[in-house]
Amino acid sequence: MSRNKPSIRPTLSGDGVGGRFRYFIARALLNIRQNILVNVLTIGTITLALLIVSLFLLVFVNLESTADEWSGKIQVTAYFDKEHTPQELSSIMARVKAIEGTDKVGYVGKEEAMKRFRARLKGQETLLDGVPADVLPSSIEITLKRKSREDAAMEAYVAQLKKVPGIAEVQYGEEWVRRFNTFMNFLRFVGALLGGFLLMAVLFIVSNTIKLTIYARKEELEVMELVGATRFFIKAPFLIEGIIQGAAGAVLALLILVAAYFGFLHSATNFVNFSSSVTGLSFLPPVYIAGILAGGVILGFLGSLTSLKRFINSQQ
Repeated sequence: MSRNKPSIRPTLSGDGVGGRFRYFIARALLNIRQNILVNVLTIGTITLALLIVSLFLLVFVNLESTADEWSGKIQVTAYFDKEHTPQELSSIMARVKAIEGTDKVGYVGKEEAMKRFRARLKGQETLLDGVPADVLPSSIEITLKRKSREDAAMEAYVAQLKKVPGIAEVQYGEEWVRRFNTFMNFLRFVGALLGGFLLMAVLFIVSNTIKLTIYARKEELEVMELVGATRFFIKAPFLIEGIIQGAAGAVLALLILVAAYFGFLHSATNFVNFSSSVTGLSFLPPVYIAGILAGGVILGFLGSLTSLKRFINSQQ
């Protein structure tokens, strides 16, 4: 009695979409096991590419965090034309708080203003001996919400603030704010430009690396075309294989990034954050981590799809 030799190839078990999908997954996993070296090279390329992207995002996120902290220190100072009664002061501050874009409002009396002035003249306080506090006007310091810190929004806010009765002068360092916003917009533009070029380079490299996997089974694909297999039937296992490779590369890239972060980046001082109140770098937010995982899957899928399209078209 002869025994049938078990096949190493997955069989198309079951009918319908479920059966085909299970077959495609089994075929993709078998292809990975049979071409370990090429798949390791592909996953390594994706890992390196996504690690570079992750490091770029880490720097970009911390730059944005630093910029947000700096912009939070931008204050609008409104000086009073005279001393107001508590009722009048309460009314003025209520009107200021009602202006759209106001975040916090604090009152600075004449005594407090003189105290701050003396602190700025540290070591030369004697210059103010005999100078009464009345020479300095009282004021209110206003912190704006993030959306109101841009040039046009801040100018519109100041225009409304000047209409409040009792306010004689408004200062907010127009030139410094304008230069700061211009600098940050330039950084965002350069970041987006570099990020775009980096993604294009990554897709090109990964696509050509995945092409090695397909060329390794060139004869097999030609036989499948000759026996009448549809394009989808040929492509599906390779697309699933690309998704698996992309997901594996993304996970490895994140693991390396986490190891590098807790190894030395977390304690890095003054690397990106230029503020004395922040030490080291912040890690990527969850939405960016999810984006890297999704990006790895999409990268593997598009790399396989591009390579398959070129190969199948070249066979016609």
